[in-house]
Amino acid sequence: MKLNAKLSLGALLLSVAAFAAAKDTTFINCTSRSPSGFSPALVMDGISYNASSQQVYNRLVEFKRGSTELEPGLAESWEISDDGLTYTFHLRKGVKFHANKVFTPSREFNADDVLFSFNRQRDPNHPYHKVSNGTYPYFNAMKFPSLLKAVEKIDDHTVRITLNKQDATFLASLGMDFISIYSAEYADKMLAAGKPETIDNQPIGTGPFVFAGYQLDQAIRFLANQDYWKGKAPIDRLIFSITPDATARYAKLQTGACDMMDFPNAADLARMKTDPKIQLLSQEGLNVAYIAFNTEKAPFDNQKVRQALNYAADKQTILNVVYQGAGIAAKNPLPPTIWGYNDDIKDYPYDLEKAKQLLAEAGYPNGFETELWVQPVVRNSNPNPRRMAEILQNDWAKIGVKAKLVSYEWGDYIKRTKEGQFAAGTYGWSGDNGDPDNFLSPLLSGENAGNSNYARWKNAEFDALLAKAIGLKDQNARAALYKQAQVIVKEQAPWITVAHSVTFTPLSLRVRDYKQSPFGYSAFYGVRVE
Repeated sequence: MKLNAKLSLGALLLSVAAFAAAKDTTFINCTSRSPSGFSPALVMDGISYNASSQQVYNRLVEFKRGSTELEPGLAESWEISDDGLTYTFHLRKGVKFHANKVFTPSREFNADDVLFSFNRQRDPNHPYHKVSNGTYPYFNAMKFPSLLKAVEKIDDHTVRITLNKQDATFLASLGMDFISIYSAEYADKMLAAGKPETIDNQPIGTGPFVFAGYQLDQAIRFLANQDYWKGKAPIDRLIFSITPDATARYAKLQTGACDMMDFPNAADLARMKTDPKIQLLSQEGLNVAYIAFNTEKAPFDNQKVRQALNYAADKQTILNVVYQGAGIAAKNPLPPTIWGYNDDIKDYPYDLEKAKQLLAEAGYPNGFETELWVQPVVRNSNPNPRRMAEILQNDWAKIGVKAKLVSYEWGDYIKRTKEGQFAAGTYGWSGDNGDPDNFLSPLLSGENAGNSNYARWKNAEFDALLAKAIGLKDQNARAALYKQAQVIVKEQAPWITVAHSVTFTPLSLRVRDYKQSPFGYSAFYGVRVE
């Protein structure tokens, strides 16, 4: 998706200096990079969700602040049929959409907006389906195209969604960012004007903040929604100050030029904990950092090669150098904070002799040459991908595997990965709904090979376990199946599961009531500044 470098709303689009002048009602978030887009249906990364769905949009159901617990959103209530296939949502009345210089809504939120938000993604013949080169990565990763049988308008304030099969995660999935609710009226107007991509570049939602402008690689600005259905946010203005260097973000926080920064340097955490100018929040992250092997390419189509490189990875050094006490070694795709985690699994120990033996058995007694791709951005799961890759490069060299480090711009990196161009690479994931399926299915199911299953790994037994688990209501029965699935992943080794990070949020002392999201996102409704 191509972003507009300069989007303005006339008088609403204030300069950073003008925003900052009203310090008592302005919150400045120093973020590490520009979003890849402002349309939550089109993106699949936290930075972009922070700049769109977390501030501008709402969903039918939502997660309580700082929790994985669901609460009503744009649907104030719902019923589920006895067979678990039909969900009837009763929509909230009196909810107003935002306005901008090209659109002023003539009506309040209703069922048409829900149908547009679903059908744009699910119907290949929908007039908006191909707008902005839409591929709907998360909608597909959650298998919604095959899950949804019908999305119907019963009346202006009632929507019925029918599934093709039971899905224990469906309600929680509706709280995720990719299924945010857009304005169908805005979409119709922009389509008639011949500028349908406007809805993706200049977002209009029902959320707590109104998008007020974007200066490419500099700043994103929002104003509090005066008519927000939950009540106006305590802060009047919100700025995302795009500051790629973590040291610079910390300096801005110390001088009061920022109220919050993301992704602090691991080396700065000890200092931050005693810094009298900031408050440092932390929590165990619902995430995983991993190395994916392209299992469709030799030599990584050989299980013994993948196992050998697992044995040759010194995770303790990675934890010491990269995470510096802010992470734990990962032995499973699931973090230990989520139900269904299999703690009985034994990880591959660091054993170079075993690694050499497996390489020889696989037909590579002298090793081989390969590329190791390095993600160009810091994410919640990985504070320093480059340093992690360098450690692995050194480890693998000890068994004769010579890895050349390769990187690309972030959007290109993901595009090339999905196309299967890579051999092995660094990746990460943060959960979005608190369910084990939200890790295992998007990241490792055969159906998602070529989408969010970067390893392109396919295993029929694994897929059958996921399919059975998602159709069950009993959590203990589901957990047992997910534990079996994790055993298969460990044996097949499509990844090196590297680490689960602790997430840290440094704040200025004047910030009150900020709550860390278990999903690693930043939502600013309810935050106050003093």
